[in-house]
Amino acid sequence: MQNETCLKISHLCKSFPGVRALDDINIEFYKGEVHALLGENGAGKSTLCKILSGAYSKDSGILEFDGVEYAGFTPASSKETGIGMIYQELNLVSYLTVYENVFLGKEIRKRDGISVDKKAMIRRTKEIMDSLEIKMDPTVRVDKLTVAYRQLVEIMKAVSEDVKLLIMDEPTAPLMNQEVEMLFRLIDRLKKQGITIIYISHRMEELYRIADRVTVMRDGKVIQTLNMKEAKRAELIKIMVGREIGETYPSKEGLTFGSVVLSAEHLCSKKVHDVSLSVRAGEVLGLAGLVGAGRTETARLIFGADAKSSGVIKIKGKEVKINTPGDAIRQGICLIPEDRKGQGVLLKMSVGENITIVKAPEISRFLTISKRRVKEISAEYVEAMRIKTPSLEQKTLLLSGGNQQKVALAKWMAVNTDIIIFDEPTRGIDVHAKQEIYEMIDRLRRQGKAIIMISSELPELIGISNRIMVLYEGNYAGEIAREEDMTQEKILNLASGGGKL
Repeated sequence: MQNETCLKISHLCKSFPGVRALDDINIEFYKGEVHALLGENGAGKSTLCKILSGAYSKDSGILEFDGVEYAGFTPASSKETGIGMIYQELNLVSYLTVYENVFLGKEIRKRDGISVDKKAMIRRTKEIMDSLEIKMDPTVRVDKLTVAYRQLVEIMKAVSEDVKLLIMDEPTAPLMNQEVEMLFRLIDRLKKQGITIIYISHRMEELYRIADRVTVMRDGKVIQTLNMKEAKRAELIKIMVGREIGETYPSKEGLTFGSVVLSAEHLCSKKVHDVSLSVRAGEVLGLAGLVGAGRTETARLIFGADAKSSGVIKIKGKEVKINTPGDAIRQGICLIPEDRKGQGVLLKMSVGENITIVKAPEISRFLTISKRRVKEISAEYVEAMRIKTPSLEQKTLLLSGGNQQKVALAKWMAVNTDIIIFDEPTRGIDVHAKQEIYEMIDRLRRQGKAIIMISSELPELIGISNRIMVLYEGNYAGEIAREEDMTQEKILNLASGGGKL
């Protein structure tokens, strides 16, 4: 089955204003294989997959699926053909149950053709779970599930539609190690059922675990397709970026820490229970924990995005009132959120407008924003952060996910703040862009900034942080202050409720 073609793409092209997103793409995907797509942000991976899912139309080229040639796909025809896609931002209705999400839009009806047959849908959902060896209550609401289990619901939705080709775009980005393994076991079962999987990820260690072949893309072109077992990591990176680049974290030598800039004492909310922390000038405090541990919720309490039921926040030893993000900004605190599309950028605004939006009061006169200053400031940060955009006027919506993330970062870098909270700053970003962000964080701490960084990638957290605080189910679980004690095993022990060190 491995060499039987499921999908053949020939001479596929796609352009957006000022950008050639796909340039003469030729790829074959085999039945029952996991075929990884690897490349820097903006390489064309997501554009290619969105054409297959029907979200975008192609400009030219041939799509041949199961031996049948298609002029293109709409979202409906893509599903009917047997193509499913799981996006980075999951497409579920949180207030509905698992079975209601699985059959949303294709509900099973009773004989009258009107009434919904709940028992039949629950029974069919259980059958799908059994075939995939998933243990879950089909009647539980989706908003009660962890991110990992929500992804399983997305997969069940696809399987319920007799999927033949399943596209996964950065599926493990928000997951911890145990949840990743659960997903990988499910992918192995899908392969055995003959389902082809296109897998997009920047985590190369994952690809060696599950991928059969890998296609490397760069600047909208296919550079090379290799068997994963024969591909060396350094070779893949070189092909991906067009030159050799080392995956290293900035040196921690020569770092000096000042006094405590931010302290939060006994923070409480519905999801955070008596959490205290402090961070010094020139220091990176890492926040670790499993999904649902309360890391993001703690950051949002500090930033005033969520209301705290109790607790005190102090800046340089002085208690301050932070009830809104505006209060936090005035106190010199910024938060770069995990959800870049929902909270990090305004997609319909231009790159320049997004980068300068927080600085708008400074560059305005008589309620009119200086276009000259917008251009000067945004041009500086587009160059400094190597944001790939045809112009400063380009709508942020049309940038790749990684470049949208860079715009979200640039927006806050343009503001001179003392305290910076990064929530998953490298989620969905390629190895080259990660390196740039690591170097930027290092520059900021050497400038005396106090930094809190949340990351689900433990090697990254260990490599960047000066101290690591671990949360478990909304509670303080422990702290690791000595670099020699910063190991994945110790962090996971605390993060899984294994007790304080």
